[in-house]
Amino acid sequence: MIRIGIVGYGNLGRGVESAVNHAEDMELAAVFTRRDPSGVETLTAAPVMAYSEIDKMQDAIDVLIICGGSATDLPETTPELAAKFNVIDSFDTHANIPEHYANVDKAAKAGGKVGIISCGWDPGYFSIARLYAEAALPNGESYTFWGRGVSQGHSDAIRRIEGVKDARQYTVPIESALDRVRAGEHPEFTAREMHLRDCYVVAEEGADLEAIEQAIKTMPNYFEPYDTTVTFITQEELDRDHSGLPHGGSVLRAGDTGGYNNTVEFSLNLESNPFFTGSILTAAARAAYIMNSEGQCGAKTLFDVPPAYLSTHTREDLLAHML
Repeated sequence: MIRIGIVGYGNLGRGVESAVNHAEDMELAAVFTRRDPSGVETLTAAPVMAYSEIDKMQDAIDVLIICGGSATDLPETTPELAAKFNVIDSFDTHANIPEHYANVDKAAKAGGKVGIISCGWDPGYFSIARLYAEAALPNGESYTFWGRGVSQGHSDAIRRIEGVKDARQYTVPIESALDRVRAGEHPEFTAREMHLRDCYVVAEEGADLEAIEQAIKTMPNYFEPYDTTVTFITQEELDRDHSGLPHGGSVLRAGDTGGYNNTVEFSLNLESNPFFTGSILTAAARAAYIMNSEGQCGAKTLFDVPPAYLSTHTREDLLAHML
């Protein structure tokens, strides 16, 4: 059995716990939290430990799945832990992935461990879809449309703004742009022409609403490149109307092959973003365990993982039923 540790226990941590519970080759060794462990109730009655105790568990855990936010947590936590454990994260700030990769690579190589980063569905599954589609259609254009759905990373980034009590951010694709690609066109879009950002924010009592809205709309990478709306609502309204965490989207590649137009489309429709993301992280943990057992170390992405390493099936089963 592959012994898994979960670092952080929010929506994503619960998604990972559920996925590990359903994995026939894994067991959950511990959940680590920076909160008071006595106040954390898990889905499966898994043991909960203080994050400060994590170093004591190096011999009891094969892979740590880190369930933090990309804005401020993962850039520090993943390299720190990669020096001591095989690690998985879902770092999703696309512009900063090369820097994050380099930091994790240095730490993981020093510790002889494997760190697979950016293992969500985008970056992650959608990244693979883009690579496969471009490999088959080199003469063309790739397009990625996200949503309509709640972005956990963007929502987390808003919640870290001073004066914000809670928030949900919806990524909304612009349908007219999506229709043009599906029609076989090869348009050039700016980020603003493909998506809208729709934010629902619960402010602390007495907070400067104008300053919060300005901080959101000017946030680099997250909101500044897009047309963004900010709506202030009460906690009761947020809990009533925005408690779910759906998401999804499509990767499209429009390409020419000898005068013939071809379009590849890969899409996801997710009722629960964190539980699906948690399932991908769990599959990646299996791959990290295998790769490290083979003597590999350093940072990896899903580009570097043999697809068979993600699966519980034997090679014979894969050849007989999936190939």
